[in-house]
Amino acid sequence: MTQELIDLRISILEGRYDDALVIIDELEGMSKQAILRNIESFLVRLLVHLIKNQIEQRLTNSWIASISDSIRQIKKLNLKDNKTSYYINSDEWYPYLEEAIEAAIRPASVEVLSGNLKPKQVSERIDRNQIIEIAQKLLDLTYNFPTKDLPTAIDSHLVALPGGEDWFETED
Repeated sequence: MTQELIDLRISILEGRYDDALVIIDELEGMSKQAILRNIESFLVRLLVHLIKNQIEQRLTNSWIASISDSIRQIKKLNLKDNKTSYYINSDEWYPYLEEAIEAAIRPASVEVLSGNLKPKQVSERIDRNQIIEIAQKLLDLTYNFPTKDLPTAIDSHLVALPGGEDWFETED
């Protein structure tokens, strides 16, 4: 990116504004790609924990914290600087989720059932559509709730997952 900034400066100083605009477009594209890569890494992290939940039929404090943090981070990354539009709109997640679930299978195999399943076994045991549906519902929360209210909204969805009711039960 340093070279692009140097080229941009030179283009402006030399009055080559069309070239400068091309460089600006390239820089914007690079920035968007970096943001999308970060979002994708949090999607994989989210899906690893949803895979573990589906296979093990339980939730742990660590998984809940990771799921919640992944959703919060995705919300922050996805909101453009203008605070009114998104890099990925709510109806555009499916291809990202399809790709991320495939990427999540291998790391999930290391963690699920104490690492006793191979990626192929994990892949055969999961219901991809159900996991994607749950992830989509969680992602939808990022469009409907302010950041401060997001943890409570996430918890209301996690309680419906296997083991969620037990985890969220309060003792009197």
